[in-house]
Amino acid sequence: MRILRQTNEIKTFLKLLEHRASGITPLIEKTVRAILSDVKKNEDSAVLKYTRKFDDPNAKSLAFSKAEILRFSRKADKKIVKALEISAKRIRKFHELQKEESWIIQDNIYKKRFLSKINLSSNILGQIIQPIERAGVYVPGGKASYPSSVLMNVIPAQVAGVKEIAICFPTPKGEINPYVMTAIKMLGVNEVYKIGGAQAIGAMAYGTKTIKKVDKIAGPGNIYVATAKKIVFGDVDIDMIAGPSEILIIADKSAVPSFVAADLLSQAEHDEFASSVLVTDSENFAQRVTKELEIQLLKLKRNTIAYKSIDKYGAVIITKNIKDAVSISNEIAPEHLEIIIKKPEYVIPMIKNAGAVFIGQWTPEALGDYSAGPNHTLPTGRTARFSSPLGVYDFIKRTSLLSFSKKGFDKLASTVESIADAEGLEAHGNTIRVRKKKK
Repeated sequence: MRILRQTNEIKTFLKLLEHRASGITPLIEKTVRAILSDVKKNEDSAVLKYTRKFDDPNAKSLAFSKAEILRFSRKADKKIVKALEISAKRIRKFHELQKEESWIIQDNIYKKRFLSKINLSSNILGQIIQPIERAGVYVPGGKASYPSSVLMNVIPAQVAGVKEIAICFPTPKGEINPYVMTAIKMLGVNEVYKIGGAQAIGAMAYGTKTIKKVDKIAGPGNIYVATAKKIVFGDVDIDMIAGPSEILIIADKSAVPSFVAADLLSQAEHDEFASSVLVTDSENFAQRVTKELEIQLLKLKRNTIAYKSIDKYGAVIITKNIKDAVSISNEIAPEHLEIIIKKPEYVIPMIKNAGAVFIGQWTPEALGDYSAGPNHTLPTGRTARFSSPLGVYDFIKRTSLLSFSKKGFDKLASTVESIADAEGLEAHGNTIRVRKKKK
């Protein structure tokens, strides 16, 4: 793993991270557009055709029955089922705190009140909070299946109050993960389709005879899924276009080298484009971590992937002090940020850009991935500068509410009329003038 000390070396590496390949190529985009166009035109027949081509040659239907969900969930190990139950409970409790209420204020008296207390005798301004009607959740399938993705994407939608949730879950070569099915059964989702890839995104975005169109699509997937989500955005909303995984660790000499090395590798094993970065003010600590990385890397089953990731997008950056380390972190805006230093409380207020922040040596990123409670769907590729983790707020709509009395209208009329005239929008101004003439 490279060790960077000089300013020019660090700048070069930061540019490398910024221009990491998204994986979306013109050929992939052309392929995905063709699939989406086919699904939009031919609906179920096109979806089934691509399902047989890319996933299960023996596929006969698009939907899982309730009996199938129950049958496959029964194959799950009870210990893991218990772990999923504990995680689901914690995730739900955390997301319950994100719920918003509709509110109103009386104009010029800016105190929020509940919408149920509305009184139209005075000027009223407010906001109506309501869930979207229907959400689609994509869950990767086959052996590389993630029940945690079911929990993290479905629970916020349920807490928001979404009435209809449809899950698309591919079954490559007929492979069905019992733990994904357990998570689906646990959350009470009955609308589940055995389809994946761009065809699943197209089906949810455009609708078919079998699959009703959704309002929003959430959930991770491969490059074809990410490309499809990017293309259908506008026809439906999407959560985000996730890039390769990232972790940045700010650590000083008080940290445990084996802990830090393990946490760096937790992201490196995802794929060869993943980025794992340590920023420290201790040369000695940096050397100890790199040695520990070599030892742990040899023991990993996915060490080939992890090695490529560490070799190309991994680095140890040595700074003069922890304040400089924070500045580098804010520039990178990592998906996962771990802070393992003696006095982290002084650093936390300085953090401006990060998807999730993990404080202390007993808070590895994996806690957040599975069981802690906050959502593990996080902004990547420096998008933490302007976006947030997936949450209840992603599944709600905010509608503005206005109601003016005649007295309130008269007070604001000339102001509105003046601006309309300044913008040359005569008809806008006329909506004021015709009311001013009315006695």
